[in-house]
Amino acid sequence: MTVIKILILEWLGHVIRMYDTRSVRKIFEGKLESRRGNGRPRLRWTDNVEDDLSKLGVKRWRVKALDREE
Repeated sequence: MTVIKILILEWLGHVIRMYDTRSVRKIFEGKLESRRGNGRPRLRWTDNVEDDLSKLGVKRWRVKALDREE
């Protein structure tokens, strides 16, 4: 599990550093304009990653992802 989470965080940093015109980046930052059903909202991929980052004590991860060395 540790290796998988490390690879996910590396992919997240890669996506954040992509140009805005790339389709992966557009999908990552996109917002749906449809209505959802009643009940609890489903968890998104970023919700799980942000939970992992908060457990590691990482703050301002979007700014840190832009600096590859940090």
